[in-house]
Amino acid sequence: MLLRANELVYNQDSQRVTATGGVQIYYNRHRMVAQRVEYDQKTGRVMATGNIELVEPDGNRIYAESLDITDDFGEGFVNSLRVETTDNTRMAAESAEQLPDEKMILNNGVYTACLPCAQRPDKAPLWQVKAQRVIRDGKSHTIRLEHARFELFGMPIGYVPFVTVPDETVERKSGFLFPSMSLTDKLGFGTTVPYYHVFSPSMDATLSPTYYTKQGLLLQGEVRNRFETGDHTLRFAYIDQQKASAFDPGTSDARAGNRAMIYSKGEFKINPRWTFGWNAMIQSDNNFSKTYKLEGLNTSNVTNDVYLTGIGTRNYFDLHNYYFDVQDTDYSSLAEKRQAIVYPVIDYTYYAPEPVAGGELSFNANLTNISRRKDDFYTEGSSTRFRGLEGSYSRFTAEAEWKRTFTTDEGLLITPILAARGDGLRSTASSAPSYNGVTYDGDFSGDSANARYMLTAGFEARYPVLITTGTGTHVIEPMAQVFARPNEQLAGELPNEDAQSFVFDATTLFERDKFSGYDRIEGGTRANVGVRYSGTFDNGIGLRGIFGQSYQLAGQNSFATADLVNVGADSGLESKVSDFVTMAALDLPKGYTIQAQGRFDEKTLELRRADASVSYKLPRVNGTVIYTNIQPQPEYGLQETAEYLKAANSLKINENWSFATSATWDINKRDVVRRGVGLTYADECTVFTVAYSDQPANTDPNDWTVTARLTFRTLGDINVGSSGDSSSN
Repeated sequence: MLLRANELVYNQDSQRVTATGGVQIYYNRHRMVAQRVEYDQKTGRVMATGNIELVEPDGNRIYAESLDITDDFGEGFVNSLRVETTDNTRMAAESAEQLPDEKMILNNGVYTACLPCAQRPDKAPLWQVKAQRVIRDGKSHTIRLEHARFELFGMPIGYVPFVTVPDETVERKSGFLFPSMSLTDKLGFGTTVPYYHVFSPSMDATLSPTYYTKQGLLLQGEVRNRFETGDHTLRFAYIDQQKASAFDPGTSDARAGNRAMIYSKGEFKINPRWTFGWNAMIQSDNNFSKTYKLEGLNTSNVTNDVYLTGIGTRNYFDLHNYYFDVQDTDYSSLAEKRQAIVYPVIDYTYYAPEPVAGGELSFNANLTNISRRKDDFYTEGSSTRFRGLEGSYSRFTAEAEWKRTFTTDEGLLITPILAARGDGLRSTASSAPSYNGVTYDGDFSGDSANARYMLTAGFEARYPVLITTGTGTHVIEPMAQVFARPNEQLAGELPNEDAQSFVFDATTLFERDKFSGYDRIEGGTRANVGVRYSGTFDNGIGLRGIFGQSYQLAGQNSFATADLVNVGADSGLESKVSDFVTMAALDLPKGYTIQAQGRFDEKTLELRRADASVSYKLPRVNGTVIYTNIQPQPEYGLQETAEYLKAANSLKINENWSFATSATWDINKRDVVRRGVGLTYADECTVFTVAYSDQPANTDPNDWTVTARLTFRTLGDINVGSSGDSSSN
């Protein structure tokens, strides 16, 4: 024992040692300071008074006015006790007793995880639990509160006979979690009482039964396993609906009785380069998980996936098998049957480690094998689109590309490009797809096997010019590309599964092949011409921009040929001279970014499409406003201008409170497509959020949702609604 004090008195007759004035004791990894300490050598007890602070070996601090304890600090009595743990949990009591079995019993105690107010330390914390007895067990690592009253803002709001929480040393502890609640118009009021159980350091589970006032008891659980090379999660849910009539008649929800779901997710590292994993869900009907808002599975589309990926220094391998669960109210599950079943799709990319003829040689391959149970056709306006054909479709694609950049003495950058591609294809679809009396008028190949190729010789020239002024730096880069190719073989004669989403704008202007997938190949000789600009000013302002146009110089224009989904129609590339595309962005030093891009008719300069956004990130406010304008596109079924305005904003009211809103407006229809609002409070011990969202005319059987979450650090969460819901959705 190391003892320090201003005055030390040793009474040999009574065998008492008395230290006064700034007493410091270091013994058996314990540290204590006090105004007066008396040690009785006969009884082995230490009695301390006056501003006592005892620091235990684990870092916890005990403050008291008087203390009577054994010399090994194993047992004793304390008056006016206050305990601060290493995770900022605080306990206080009128008196306490330290027992030899590592238990401390606090009488008339208070428990909280909130820090005291710096301006008013005597002010009640945001929340606290007052109990007749607080038992801190060092062996079981728990804190038990008996006859506990929960107070919020100093006001009592609840009573429980006892509650047990883990102490600061515990990361995972079996026991009941805070109940959660939900409120929806078709399910009613729901209450969930989760139970968490730890099986081992690598395995735990949560059972979360929920009772809905309209539909009965929903049983759901989750079992988690962690292995040396990965982890696995198994989830399940079941309910016997008590009031299916609450749902709209004829829907899958209204016609369901017993509903169940099983979900499995796993990922394993085979070695540092290879990863194998899966996500798989099976449910009794097509809308169970979405209707009951099962966390992570309540989206309109759930992707089942088995995958294998490998990443090397110069190559990449990616294999996926997909099955898409479409969750909607259609009892026949027609939308899901129209989705492709993918088994598999494989992508492989390779870059030569050494230059070939002074340039970069790359190789990529794709294998796609899919089937579909129902034709995916639809008519909108005067346009019929054949998005997917019943039957099977397989394609193997291999492509090699070589390019090298030369720099002239004048600064001109010249890049020759050579590419060669070959495809083998097999389709079992009908020879003449038709829908609602409309037959595809292209030369569709039907049930057949085919092969095609594409050879490309390209040339790219860029001349970046650096301009430095007294106020900033600017780079202006005129750019031109020419790609000479034969016509696209079998154009419009084959299914188009992966090249349907096509938008011609400034980001795709200088792409060698502007199609979004492998099923279409851009053919013919084409030139892309434009200019890029970037500039920075000394005051922190940044400017970026692109302007250009594309020209079909010779051969067949792939974007003007017939296609099962009209992919090139109204794209701006279907004519010999394309529409103008442009993009401009302004970055301001205060956190603002303004960006806009547009496509304009090549003859009249009329607007064809526009996208604009304003984003801002300030100390208290941040958000984004996005505007989209799409002019009529009859070939896509869009008969009138579509204009949308989407805004998402958050305001930090003060250090603790924040407010968020989101909304999407259909400007032409003068209707709100989606909206939401949320309020959040957060400090070191409490997080509270409440949100409301709705989506008129959606496929969710619940038209509106209210969610709330109240989190008390160390105690748990109180939820109202689904944790997957958010006002920003």
